Amino acid sequence: MQTYVALLYSILLSEGRRLVMSDLKAMAEGLGLKNVRTLVATGNLVFETRSTKISALEQRLERAFEETFGRHVDIIVRGAEDWLKLATGNPFPAESAATGDQVAVRVMREPVPTDALSALQARAAEDEKVLLVDGDIWLVFSRERPSSRLLAAANHKRFGIGTSRNWNTVRRLAEIVRN
Repeated sequence: MQTYVALLYSILLSEGRRLVMSDLKAMAEGLGLKNVRTLVATGNLVFETRSTKISALEQRLERAFEETFGRHVDIIVRGAEDWLKLATGNPFPAESAATGDQVAVRVMREPVPTDALSALQARAAEDEKVLLVDGDIWLVFSRERPSSRLLAAANHKRFGIGTSRNWNTVRRLAEIVRN
């Protein structure tokens, strides 16, 4: 059995209706996934299943989600080793220790090309940071600005399918994977 992390792009099902994590867990268990765990109410799953291609798992989860909840949601899957590599590869350890909710990573289905980074850096405020690590986009947001142009700029249209998680969530998912 292999451990995987799955991240949902959105948990809004319709106007005013959010996905309940117990329903998501039940959907995953209905697919035969084992030891299914969720983390916070933002669409994070950790589960075990036979080793398989990541793309096949993503498609299987997306199909089941659409059949169960009536709408398509992009789901990004990473194997346990890849998730732990992502977490240990955090390029902003000092910022993460000080303000874990201000550091985020946009986990990408396909790696972002290195030359795309300059477009994001151009949108960063003076006290914000952007780095590309193994095709994923790491961001440090400003505490001084309630809204940043960075997150909006790192969207599907510009960079492809991906979803963002703050450092606190990344770290907690890594702890679940290790246990």
